[in-house]
Amino acid sequence: MGSEAHRQLHVFFFPFMAPGHIIPTIDIARLFSARGTKSTIITTPLNALHFADNISRDKQSGLDIDVQVIPFPAKEAGLPEGCESINSITSPDMVIKFFKAVELLQQPFDMLLEKHRPDCVVADMFVPWTTDVAKKYGIPRLVFHGTSYFSLCVSENITRYAPQEKVMSDSEIFVVPGLPDQIEMTKSQLPNCGNRDSYGFSERQEKIRDSEVKSFGVLVNSFTELEPAYADFYTKELGRRAWDIGPVSLCNRNLIDKAQRGKKASIDEHFCLNWLDSKDTDSVLYVSFGSTASFCTAQLLEIAMGLEASNVPFIWVIRRLHNKEENNFLPEGFEERMQGKGLVIRDWAPQVLILEHPAVGGFMTHCGWNSTLEGISAGVPLITWPVFAEQFNNEKLITQVLKIGIKAGNEVWNSWIEPQDVSVTKDRVEDVVTQLMGNGEEAENRRKRASKLGKTAKKAVEKGGSSYNNLSALIEEIRLHSQNI
Repeated sequence: MGSEAHRQLHVFFFPFMAPGHIIPTIDIARLFSARGTKSTIITTPLNALHFADNISRDKQSGLDIDVQVIPFPAKEAGLPEGCESINSITSPDMVIKFFKAVELLQQPFDMLLEKHRPDCVVADMFVPWTTDVAKKYGIPRLVFHGTSYFSLCVSENITRYAPQEKVMSDSEIFVVPGLPDQIEMTKSQLPNCGNRDSYGFSERQEKIRDSEVKSFGVLVNSFTELEPAYADFYTKELGRRAWDIGPVSLCNRNLIDKAQRGKKASIDEHFCLNWLDSKDTDSVLYVSFGSTASFCTAQLLEIAMGLEASNVPFIWVIRRLHNKEENNFLPEGFEERMQGKGLVIRDWAPQVLILEHPAVGGFMTHCGWNSTLEGISAGVPLITWPVFAEQFNNEKLITQVLKIGIKAGNEVWNSWIEPQDVSVTKDRVEDVVTQLMGNGEEAENRRKRASKLGKTAKKAVEKGGSSYNNLSALIEEIRLHSQNI
């Protein structure tokens, strides 16, 4: 019994093939390894390349962490060769094919479990079949949604009570029933509103929900002090077993891990930091809409003109556009006029490093949960510009519960294939930027609340903090389960 109690645990981590899912999953694998478990990340060849250097550094530092590659069946699903990430998708019909390819990974995953027999599987919400495959071998599966307790509670209660069916129009406000706070939404902010279910969203959500209920429990990238009422609601009212162990991005302690989290930045991090060093404290707005959301040329032009008119120093990260010339959306002479005032980064930025810099005083974000939590951890207030997925839920948490942000004004859920409409005008961009970065009483109070949450986030992951203790308790529970099989 003594040797069994000290046997090294082995945990499999299986992220969905998208940067916003892979990045936090790797951080979680590293957190487990730092506590003495063996961590194996399951992914596809091209995705493995993006974080090979990070894993190599981790191994050199003594962590027992590795990658197990399985081929991605793009061709069998009717996708182009090399299409191994949801970010490679360029048309709506490719979405369905991509999820079909993910389902085809079931057999190779089954073979890996049979061969290695890990003590636990942490698998993404978008691979719900892993619950049943793991159960076949008596292995517990933990679900990783990659979002907040709040968002999970909102989604569950919308499914349970369908308040959106009681309103007369897409823009009429309804209150989500049964939650600790009065959360107001509209039908246009929901993913399966109207004809938007062409991706099979509802059916997929049902499978995710079913696999979650049957799983060992749920891992949440959050911390108890951020959303205590919703952590409580999720476990007690909804009856889920859950462990919040975040913010997981805070496991990146040194400059290179922060700079190359996910992909190598397309700008030299030292140049970026030197640029920020030349700015006053809390004076710079960081603008980024994540690795997946994409805007049309007309909307990018409005953002550029709004930023320029605000006269606020900024760093703006712009994703390359589908089928368009890279620079054709910027106003003529924009980058020349913004020399020293604004920094445009194309493609991939060292986000954690930038947000942590004292010069950064605000963050315009798409409200993806990774970015939201990175902004919260850095203690900066937010401008919310949700686009798709559960981002409108996260906006409600930021603006209605935590009160650390203001809305840019987009009210319509879109797929990540570029929406052609302008949802936020130049004047509105200018207005929200000057509001957030201003010196009025409201802006100061937002800053104070955000700063306090940032300090609390850092305490949560330190030894003795809530997230640290939750991970200890979870590892102990996995150990007990493996002994009792």
